[in-house]
Amino acid sequence: MEPSAHSDDPHLVDRVAWLRAAVMGANDGIVSVASIIVGVAAADPNPRAVLIAGAAGLAAGAMSMAAGEYVSVSSQADLEDADVERERQALLDDPAGEEAELADIYRSRGLSDATAQLVARELTEKGALVAHVRDELGLTEVQAAQPLLAAVTSAVTFSVFASVPLIAAFFAPVGAVIPVVVIVTLIALAGLGGLGAVAGGAAVGPAALRVVFWGGLAMAVTAAVGRLFGVAV
Repeated sequence: MEPSAHSDDPHLVDRVAWLRAAVMGANDGIVSVASIIVGVAAADPNPRAVLIAGAAGLAAGAMSMAAGEYVSVSSQADLEDADVERERQALLDDPAGEEAELADIYRSRGLSDATAQLVARELTEKGALVAHVRDELGLTEVQAAQPLLAAVTSAVTFSVFASVPLIAAFFAPVGAVIPVVVIVTLIALAGLGGLGAVAGGAAVGPAALRVVFWGGLAMAVTAAVGRLFGVAV
């Protein structure tokens, strides 16, 4: 990792490797398990059936998120590795052409012809492959795919946040599972949206509203389906 020019004020983009997976896992955990609970309760309010469905959704969802993140991010990593290997071979086959290509990139970004050629030459001498991977492919160490980190982060946050509606259903009075779970879930979603916004340096209000809207819509649709067909969804 290259030293940061802002060591006392690091860029928040450094968090992208885990923040995306964390927010996705947490949001999916709350919404999917809450939707399952609401859908089952709308079809069959039996507390035991509701809790079993919610627990099964938590376990299955956590494993699914972990597997899905690992497979998808691994595919991204494979594509990145393939592109890097192609660049490595191109530098062996045509180093002069690759240096000229690098100069064209810098020229397109506003440098003069002489400066672009000078920068390309000096960066090529320092590390041609690093320069091409960064400036031609747009890949950096911060943004590189990390399958294991994404899988673990997503599974953990899914499990933690999926437990919120499940706990709410467990303690809800008989016959009041749906309103209790909905209220608790919407509050948790608002908190999650705000937390994600703070971690990413974004505005809290729009992020919280966005998460609450889509989570509420998912629960409403699932409850409607459960009530319409009278079956566990």
